[in-house]
Amino acid sequence: MLIGDVARRSGVSARMLRHYESLGLVRPTGRTEAGYRAYSSEDIRRIFHVESLRSLGLSLREVGRALDDPGFRPSELVADLIRQTRERIAGEMELLTRLRRIGAAGPADWEDVLQTVALLQGLGAESAGRRQRAALSSGEESPVPVEALVEAVLNETDPNVAGALRWALERSGEGGLTLLAEGLGSPTAEVRKRAVQAITEIPSGEATTLLRNALTNPDLVVRRYAALALGARGVADAVPTLIDMIVEGANDVDAADALSALAADPASADEIATGLVGRLAHGTVEPSARRRLTQALADIPGTTASRALADLSHDEDRAVALTATYIRKLRDAR
Repeated sequence: MLIGDVARRSGVSARMLRHYESLGLVRPTGRTEAGYRAYSSEDIRRIFHVESLRSLGLSLREVGRALDDPGFRPSELVADLIRQTRERIAGEMELLTRLRRIGAAGPADWEDVLQTVALLQGLGAESAGRRQRAALSSGEESPVPVEALVEAVLNETDPNVAGALRWALERSGEGGLTLLAEGLGSPTAEVRKRAVQAITEIPSGEATTLLRNALTNPDLVVRRYAALALGARGVADAVPTLIDMIVEGANDVDAADALSALAADPASADEIATGLVGRLAHGTVEPSARRRLTQALADIPGTTASRALADLSHDEDRAVALTATYIRKLRDAR
């Protein structure tokens, strides 16, 4: 079969067939009397083999090796092709994400596009200083897509950069809350922690709702951050977790301050005092925890707290009794 016929039937151009011949991939086994290339059925079968292997992403050199090396192991090459394909897909997905974020920023001209690209590159820079500058430069005139900000917040390890990113995210509004809520369910503890920290700095009703839900999160750290933030927002749902924090000595001073702020509401004051007294009466609470609970009663107004302090001034634990007596004197002097 002449080269023109082979090209028509195989779909491989005559030019490419000549290229294959120059590389030694497919050499026509015969010649006509006039000296034209003549391809046998075996030659044509080899052409289809070459095209099949090329469709898998093999280079022509790899194709030649696969067809001619008796010791060739296809499993190794296929594994390498899988790796290369995954890397290529990852690169394409990264590009797609970048393009979508640029589109989300609503650029009006190429200057806006270049500015957004620069900010995105800054957020992903190796230098912590450059990442921080990118976060601080985000604003109305140079907005960073909220999706990129959330991703940066959830992955940032430098505390200074993280603070700048949370600030930028808070300025961007509530758009990132859905993504931050997903972060609360991450399998990585650090990501969950960063997510709740970011939510606590967004002063909105939707953020408060997320924090209420976070009080039942399986992650103890998430629950504690949520409780402290809710206490500052005047949400009484946080009281049980805040009392637990005092008992456990986990940010107990901050927890006591949050309870004090909540106690400004008379209805909450009685609930808080009752909760503290209930834990004091629990037989398994350690002495150090009883002292912290007693100290927490200091800024809780109302008769329930006052009666509890009067009783505690005669407590068997001398440290508790002295603490309660001192607090009573301070309250009487007010």
